[in-house]
Formats: sequence, C-alpha cells, structure tokens
Amino acid sequence: MKNLVGAALLGQSGGPTSVINASAAGVFLEALKQENITEVYGAVHGIKGILHEDFYDIKQEDIEQLKLLKNTPSSAIGSVRYKLKNPKVDNSEYQRLLEVFIKYNIRYFFYNGGNDSMDTCNKISKFFKKSGFDCNVIGVPKTIDNDLNGTDHSPGYASAAKYVATTLMELYHDATVYDTQMVTIVEIMGRNAGWLTASAALAQLKGQGPDLIYLPELPFDFDDFFVQVQKLIAEKNKVIVAVSEGIKTKDGKYIPELFQELKKDAFGHAQLGGTAQVLADEIQKRTKAKVRAIEFSLLQRSSAHLASKVDVEEAFKSGQKAVRAAINGTTDKMIGFKRISSYPYKIKYVLLPLKLAANHEQKVPIEWILPDGKGMTQEYIDYALPLIQGESKAPLVDGLPHFAKLKKIRVEKK
Repeated sequence: MKNLVGAALLGQSGGPTSVINASAAGVFLEALKQENITEVYGAVHGIKGILHEDFYDIKQEDIEQLKLLKNTPSSAIGSVRYKLKNPKVDNSEYQRLLEVFIKYNIRYFFYNGGNDSMDTCNKISKFFKKSGFDCNVIGVPKTIDNDLNGTDHSPGYASAAKYVATTLMELYHDATVYDTQMVTIVEIMGRNAGWLTASAALAQLKGQGPDLIYLPELPFDFDDFFVQVQKLIAEKNKVIVAVSEGIKTKDGKYIPELFQELKKDAFGHAQLGGTAQVLADEIQKRTKAKVRAIEFSLLQRSSAHLASKVDVEEAFKSGQKAVRAAINGTTDKMIGFKRISSYPYKIKYVLLPLKLAANHEQKVPIEWILPDGKGMTQEYIDYALPLIQGESKAPLVDGLPHFAKLKKIRVEKK
C-alpha cells in the first residue's frame, strides 16, 4: 500500500537490549525525514500504550538527543510483556487498536521485539487488512537470545555475546588467583536457545574462558555434570562453568524447577533464574571446594559500554530500512539479515514474512555443540566472531557515558 499519508508509530516489546534504542533511533530519524509521515509517535510501554492512547510526540524531541539513542541502552520509550488475546476467540483488543489507529490516522506501524512481538505484529497486520484499514506494518527485530527464525542473527545478540565473552575472560583471572579449590558457576540468559551461553566459547578461544559450557539444546545430566566437575577439581583445582538459565533434564524440567514451583510471565513462559545457585549448592554438598554462583542477569543485556559496532550499526539500519520499506508499500514483513560471507563479514538486509518469525525459535545447531560440556565447534566461532567486532560507545562527560535524555512529551488525547 504505497502513498499512504499519516502518522508513524513505534512500539517496543519484551526484554530490552543494549541496542534496541539504536533501532528506535533509526525509525525515528528516518520517519522524521519522510513527507508522507505527518506525525511520529512512540508508544509508551508498547502495545499497552497503544490500547491506552499513551504516546510520546517524537517531533518535540531534539535531534541530537535522538541521535544519542544509538548508544543508549534499554528502551527509551518503555517496553512491555503483554500478550494480546487470540482474535479468533476475543477480538475486542484488536477492535480497540483499530479505533486508536483510525483516531490518530496511524498509517505506519513498527514493532520492535522478538518472537512474541513478531506474532503480535503479524496478528495486528492481518486484523487491519481484514478490517479494510490501510496501514503498513513492519517488524523490527531484537533479542539477545538470537532465536528469531529466518534471520541469520538478531540485533542485541552480538553486544550481549561480547559482554559475556569479555566478562568471562575477566572473571577467569579472578577465579583462578588462589591456591585453593574453587568452582565458579556463571548463569547466562537463554530459555530454550543457547546462543548467548555459546558465546562463552569466544572466551575459551583466548584460553581464558570456562572449562564447561551447557546449553539448553542438549539434555542436562546431573550425574555427568558432577563427574566432569570433580574430575576438573582433581586435575587443576579451579573450575569455571557457564550454564544457560534454561538448561533442562531429559524429562524437560528446568533445574530450579526440581526444587521449587516457577512463576509464569504474561506469555506463559516460566520465569527463570537461580540455575547457577542450585548447581552451586549441590556441588557444595559433594566437595570441599569453595563454590560461587554468579548470575549475569540484566547486566548482559544493558552493557552498552561493551556494545559491538557491528551490532549497533545493524540495529540502527534495521530501523531505517523498516521505515523505507513501509513508505514503499511493504507490510506484514520483518527486517532480516542474510549473511553473504563471514570473512570478510558481509550481510544483506531482507524482508521476511512476519509469520516466519512469529513464535518460532531458531536454536543452536546440535552439530555445533561439543559433547560433555566441552564448548562449541569452529563453525560457531566462525559464525559469532564477526558479529562482535568494533566498538560503538556513548560519548563521555566527566568520565561517564552521556546517554539520551528525551523530553517525553505526551501526545494530547483526541
């Protein structure tokens, strides 16, 4: 649907990343240049903000502050975890969205998120089309989990991977300094896909990483794990283990789930965390070693000071290209990356059907995972290493990063 004239709206959803604002900067700065876009809005807390007619007026922001978004972590306009009802069962929320879009003449909608967000984007696009409302809907990818289907990788992953690998290298030096037995277990984000935990292998590549790496793609065996740890304690006194928060037993149980009932989020996903502590407690019962459990938690997704330049630039360009695609009449698509080569690194931006990414997880290939927690194959290294290259940081003021500070002026409700 070309030549649409109206407002553009960006919403963000799911867990933030260190480059999600880079995508927002790409959308906002490009949208402000387009003649067919009359207003530029940011939805306050994603889809909830739209349902409540709660928008920021991006035209009121200083251009320089919008540019600073490129190196500002997390979501400047607010993210959300909210699952719309199935429109086949109850379409009231979709009717409400349609009402809001018509009221504010929103003809361009961009939703920045992961699998669940692309599903939301896809359902909205289909509902609007069925209702006869012309609106070009484009998904802008993001997720540190790197599990979006159809694209070579996702914005946010590379910077988080760089943080994981770098921090493990730094931790290696501290965790091996004493002459006593010590076991350090590091918990890394990743529910069902172990891409981020796999990046611990980049630290191994430099000889300063974990001894064992466990991903959720393979069943986790308690007995085998303890055998490996005790063997390493006997050999070298020091053991560092990297585990995904989502590792499961062969029976499909998350490790913390063996000891407690897990809460669920709005999408029905178990709220994870505590895997490292559970394993540390069990090792402590069986050995005389000093045991530490470390959870990277939010740090791995907000570490803009270690952002990959490749990641920042791709996130920004994906926002730009989303706007340009929408202006050219594209709808119901997601911006994706097709890798042309790894050495030298080169990609092509492509438009993928939203339904391809919606609720479909792209996991680490089993053949890239070495047995017995030993790490990753060279295929993974060749895949990941080009993504973490370069630096892109916020300017420093008084030695501290100068992040964007938006005015956040609300759009007056109509």
